[in-house]
Amino acid sequence: MTSYGTIPTSSPPGPSTNLEYISRAKERIKTGLGTRRPWKLMFNFHSFGIPASVADAIARVPTNVAFFRMNYAIVALLILFLSLLWHPISLIVFVVMMAVWLFLYFLRDEPLVVFNRTIDDRVVLIVLAVLTVVFLLLTHATVNILVALLIAVVVILVHAAVRKTDDLYLDEEAAGFTGST
Repeated sequence: MTSYGTIPTSSPPGPSTNLEYISRAKERIKTGLGTRRPWKLMFNFHSFGIPASVADAIARVPTNVAFFRMNYAIVALLILFLSLLWHPISLIVFVVMMAVWLFLYFLRDEPLVVFNRTIDDRVVLIVLAVLTVVFLLLTHATVNILVALLIAVVVILVHAAVRKTDDLYLDEEAAGFTGST
């Protein structure tokens, strides 16, 4: 029996499937990092100014956090990574857990199935978050991790309070964004 002219519905397992998975992973990473704003825009020194009041500073924070959320996540992870340099075991655990997060949460196309049961994304998120915290705490770098997270929050809040929000919407319109993020 011949199958000439038919289009296969799935590809046979093998090296092409692995290349397809890697290609999809790269595309998802590019899409995720695509929400990152240009660093020049984030650190434009003409856009920095002391807020007129505390209420003005508080009003700037949500706008800047929403606009620069991927940049802030990168900054926080970098600060955490740098704090773990003096704890190599913690650093290894951090890198391994980042890889686990990538494969089990960020790069999946279909739902996670364990023992023929579909696991909800919220359950995966909670389990991975708890495991990450537990594994990092077991490396006895608790103080470093908490201090690094505190420093990251302070850096992000100071930037978000001092960065003016006047030019953010103009840049969105110029770039062709239609959303309100």
